[in-house]
Amino acid sequence: MKKSHDQLNEFPREQVRSAIQAGMIQAEEQVNNKTNTIHSNRNNNGKRKILYGMFSAAAAFGILVGSSYYSPALASSLSKIPVIGSVFGDSDLIGLQQAQKNGLTSEVGETQTNNGISITLEEILYDQNNITIGYIIDSEKELGEQYFGTGMEFTINGDFPYSSSGGYKESVQSATTRTAIQDITVTKDMPEAFELGLILHGENGETWYFSTPVEKIVDINKIPVQHSQNVDGIDLTVTDLSLSKTGVTISYESSEEASDFEKSRAGDIEFLLVDQNGKEITSHSGGVTGEILKDKMVFNSNKQFDPIDSTVTEVTITPYLALPSDGGGVETDENGELSQMEFEGDSKQPVEFESIYVKIPH
Repeated sequence: MKKSHDQLNEFPREQVRSAIQAGMIQAEEQVNNKTNTIHSNRNNNGKRKILYGMFSAAAAFGILVGSSYYSPALASSLSKIPVIGSVFGDSDLIGLQQAQKNGLTSEVGETQTNNGISITLEEILYDQNNITIGYIIDSEKELGEQYFGTGMEFTINGDFPYSSSGGYKESVQSATTRTAIQDITVTKDMPEAFELGLILHGENGETWYFSTPVEKIVDINKIPVQHSQNVDGIDLTVTDLSLSKTGVTISYESSEEASDFEKSRAGDIEFLLVDQNGKEITSHSGGVTGEILKDKMVFNSNKQFDPIDSTVTEVTITPYLALPSDGGGVETDENGELSQMEFEGDSKQPVEFESIYVKIPH
């Protein structure tokens, strides 16, 4: 009959450390006994190092298996450790999965710890759509849902960008472990390669700094479109369609005579993308940057879609307005005083754009 054990609340760290140390000593003794019968020369020294490594690894593995068998507390603790592969490979985005599968990401693997919270910058992808950053957050204690706000700030060769857009999403793996994916929308001003600085702030004033070189992937097929249309005062020019293994990008510029971002429609443009068989290609939207130039509001954006394969020979691009149903915000006057902005987007009227047809070369 197996002896019963009381469940322990804490992970038996000292038990595991002692067992591993004993196992390593035992493995070394076995190797020493084995090598006493071998002449001392360069080749045999090499064998000894290899055998020692093998025995140590086997001993450690045996200790963990044996300890988990005899210690229900250890077995329970091991079962709760989240298994994280690649942040990109485990994501639900086809483009990131393809990037990781095809070796298009830059692996970093740098970890920084502050106040018991370890941030591991795992991998980065720089394609025609975004600079996408994958990292792992591991804490000694449970963290609040919005502990890191909207993610990392970034610099390009040491300088903060004039404007930027993007997104941030966390995935909870356990009470103390989560993964995060952050994307920074690529703009025409970004160099092909540069030093990317990343700054992450925690809720309790912690700060983590990273710096790593990034370079845009090279296998990007850019198809010129240069299709312009004016509909109800909105100027829209689709400049090009870009294809890579990570996805499809529609780049455009839009403008409208206005001076109020809340009332402008030119920044609310999205696209429906279908192939020659009418199959819709999944959209992932994309950030928009806007500025006021003279009497016009001018917007630029890269809209992102899932990658397509060689069976797609033509696509149809149909622009439309994705008008917001609520909103609002705050604005600062010349004296630095904040005032509430009421939502006025419900006064915007929809328009109908003409579709654009693009042949896909193979």
